[in-house]
Amino acid sequence: MSAIIERLGLYARLVRIDKPIGILLLMWPTLWGLWTAADGEPPWHIFVIFVLGTALMRSAGCAINDYFDRDFDLHVQRTEQRVLTTGRIRPAEALGVAAVLALISLALVIPLNPLSWALAVVAAVLAGTYPLFKRFFAIPQAYLGIAFGFGIPMSFAALQGTVPLEAWLMLTANVAWAVAYDTEYAMVDRPDDLRLGLKTSAITFGRWDVAAIALCYAITLGLLAVVGKMLGYGISYYLGLVVAAGIAVLHLCWIRDREPRACFRAFMHNTWLGAAVFVGILVDSWVRAAAW
Repeated sequence: MSAIIERLGLYARLVRIDKPIGILLLMWPTLWGLWTAADGEPPWHIFVIFVLGTALMRSAGCAINDYFDRDFDLHVQRTEQRVLTTGRIRPAEALGVAAVLALISLALVIPLNPLSWALAVVAAVLAGTYPLFKRFFAIPQAYLGIAFGFGIPMSFAALQGTVPLEAWLMLTANVAWAVAYDTEYAMVDRPDDLRLGLKTSAITFGRWDVAAIALCYAITLGLLAVVGKMLGYGISYYLGLVVAAGIAVLHLCWIRDREPRACFRAFMHNTWLGAAVFVGILVDSWVRAAAW
């Protein structure tokens, strides 16, 4: 029994149960989509499906990422002690864990409509192929943003049976946000990534990295403002965006000297930016419901 418990503990570390920031950064855009698509009242069974699916797919993504990166992680100080890299679990086990989690996540969408099924398959492919993009794509963070934000179109598909323009704009906003926060993350590993020949936005942007992050934050908030205008949202929503803008400015202050710990701190703090946008959507839905 102790051996089984120890093995499960290693699998938990593989999928980063001890580091929930990835789940949160994936969860916030999903919640934006759910509350927007449902006009502030998503059915509880839909909510549970999307929350569990988000957590499972992020965990599966971590396992497949470590499988593809196992030889690179050995040469990066931040990742050299990962359980797959150190040989405490085998590559085949990591693939098995990823497959099981992905299949459970896909099974969750069975009660939904066919459009949701199709989008769920696309989401699984995006999550599984992201690690490969670091080999050749100059800004793989943009691909990550699509994968991390795919809960948005899926939410609209599940609740409205279609994916309107607002959903695609919100997804595009999430892509810009992901480029911003994952560039902050990539700035931490830039020396190692350069040595290993990997592609990241921090390397691509070079000395313009901070300016590029500022631009991505501006695009994110600008697109979300456009979505709010299209949907007729009120002051509560825009106050949420103002708070998010303040958080973005704080991050830019932290990373201006490109000190690795400060960049990592900014990356981790992005959960509050996502939360600020969600609270704006949530409060606005309460205000509109009270007015009716």
